Amino acid sequence: MASCSEEDLCCSVCCDIFKHPVILSCSHSFCKACLQRWWREKQAQECPVCSKRSSRSEPPINLALKNMCEAFLLQRDQRASSDSEDLCSLHSEKLRLFCLDHQQPACLVCRDSKQHTNHTFRPIDEAAQDLRDKLQESLKPLKDKLEGYDKIKKVWDETGKHIKVQAANTERQIKEQFKKLHQFLDKEEEARISTLKEEEKQKSQRLKEEIEVLSTEIAALSQTVRASEDKLRAADLSFLKNYKAAMERVQQRPLLEDPQLPSGALIDVTKHLGNLSFHIWNKMNMVSYSPVILDPNSAGPDLILSEDLTRVRRGEEQQLPDNPERIDDSWSVLSSKGFNSGTHSWDVEVGQNTKWEVAVCEESSVRKRDIYSGLWRMGIRVNLDWDRGKLSFSDPDTNTHIHTFTHTFTEKLCPYIYNYELRPLKIIPLKVSVTVKQ
Repeated sequence: MASCSEEDLCCSVCCDIFKHPVILSCSHSFCKACLQRWWREKQAQECPVCSKRSSRSEPPINLALKNMCEAFLLQRDQRASSDSEDLCSLHSEKLRLFCLDHQQPACLVCRDSKQHTNHTFRPIDEAAQDLRDKLQESLKPLKDKLEGYDKIKKVWDETGKHIKVQAANTERQIKEQFKKLHQFLDKEEEARISTLKEEEKQKSQRLKEEIEVLSTEIAALSQTVRASEDKLRAADLSFLKNYKAAMERVQQRPLLEDPQLPSGALIDVTKHLGNLSFHIWNKMNMVSYSPVILDPNSAGPDLILSEDLTRVRRGEEQQLPDNPERIDDSWSVLSSKGFNSGTHSWDVEVGQNTKWEVAVCEESSVRKRDIYSGLWRMGIRVNLDWDRGKLSFSDPDTNTHIHTFTHTFTEKLCPYIYNYELRPLKIIPLKVSVTVKQ
């Protein structure tokens, strides 16, 4: 390419740089449009240079020549653009200076003109370096911000993956809980239907036996009636001869009391359907209620929560999103809900654990560092009377009072647990009962 001149890249027909050059079998190249026009005018498919006849009406493109022409035109345009940019538009002089006041390039004539009186100038290379440094310095906050955004986006991308994992795990646990409920209900349904069938069998058998006794009595009475009616249809003399015996037979036949359907003969529907859902629920000992539910989104990365979110223990560090609710302290966790009024109580089973804390924490406490303010802690039964400003701790086994904090609470308080032990701390579920009111 470097050895080619502009003349080498010109079509011999139009004397201009090749446009879509095609090559003939004689190795001469021409613009495609020029060659087609030449052939139409001459009415012969001959080479415009050597007159050799071409056997092809559509000669192939000379790709190498086409690329060389395009590269040449591009370089020429760039040189022309560069030359025009280097010259002053007013004086056509080389731009060698930079006016600091106008913040634009200038030539030597511009420097001495009235327009630039008392202005400060710098050589182009010196001004360019100074402004490059200035622009570089101005870019630094943007680059830092961009780097920060990239880190945030990476964290958010990981958070998106964590959300999918959370959703999948939660869905699995929901299905497991409902599976247990379905199994219990199926078993309870089977037992209750079995009881119903057994009652149906017993009462049907009892009724069958009563019907058999009644049928026997009906047969005996029917026989007596038929025999007596036969005597009635006999001739007078014969009837009179047998009358005494027939009368004695009728009179000697005892007439029993009319049989009655025994009490309780029907299915005890109320036993099977009365308050059915309540009785089933009352037998569901798998149902429990925890006064405090731990929030996994607030748990430190070294904590493992049970599936029912009532037990917590120390485990291997996990990669968790740094969401606003999460506590930086690796072994701390808050409840899912706080209290801003009323009286509340919950028990924490600590077992043999020795390094733990049970507390309440103000909802607004800064969670991204160790919490030192807005935190009342001790161990282990927690009684919170928010309205009266009292937080008491006691031993639930002996009901021994340990300590009471007195404070005027002004915001929502969240139950708080810290556990450094591998053994879990557990929120003790409340006893569930139902009160029926008239």
